[in-house]
Amino acid sequence: MSEIKVLSGAAASEADRRQQLVDQLKHTPLPDGELLHNLGLYLSRQTLSRILFLDELYRQIVPVHGVVMEFGVRWGQNLALLHALRGMYEPYNYNRRIIGFDTFGGFPDVDPKDGSRVKAGDYGVTSGYQQQLEQLLALHEAESPIPHKRKFELVAGDAIQTVPRYLRDHPETVIAFAYFDFDIYAPTKACLEAIRPHLTKGAVLAFDELNCPEFPGETLAFQEVFGIANYALRRSPLNPLISYVVL
Repeated sequence: MSEIKVLSGAAASEADRRQQLVDQLKHTPLPDGELLHNLGLYLSRQTLSRILFLDELYRQIVPVHGVVMEFGVRWGQNLALLHALRGMYEPYNYNRRIIGFDTFGGFPDVDPKDGSRVKAGDYGVTSGYQQQLEQLLALHEAESPIPHKRKFELVAGDAIQTVPRYLRDHPETVIAFAYFDFDIYAPTKACLEAIRPHLTKGAVLAFDELNCPEFPGETLAFQEVFGIANYALRRSPLNPLISYVVL
């Protein structure tokens, strides 16, 4: 398996503690029947804060009609959490489809606007992971109300091509929530331009790396398409990086 490259700002001591948690999880004494009910034992504060923030964002779109899209799926944790949140807050809203876009091969390319710290191929996943994620989401679907209606979709490929194509094939699409985690300039800008006509008033547009010096391209893309001064950019005390606007 080729090395998976990601940026990390963790100090050595923090990385060591995280590895200890990983080791504890891998060698848990909990029986299989109780492990899923006790995953909070192994959640870090940072991971829990992201989950709570995603919940905060989702609750804002419950009265807003439309689908959920995530741009930059990677391992798919957000998709699984969004699936669970839909089942909690609006279990019978089968119209709330959740669609994820990713290359499943890391960054296809980088732009000079992305700076010097990232390169093509970073943030990939293991070989064949898309199929495993499909299976995981299908398991969650089977545990949800109205399981015979498939309410999620994964779209693989370079989003610069796949997102406009998806919207051409589905011109009825109304978007209530768009979550951007591409990190880099070109696909972020292309997808912001593509989805803008499909965003309804009250929709939430969330970003993982605005105002982040390690990933300047995401901010530049938002500035060029929407304009930072035109919107109230909001955040939560739970997380230092994730931000959002309500249109």
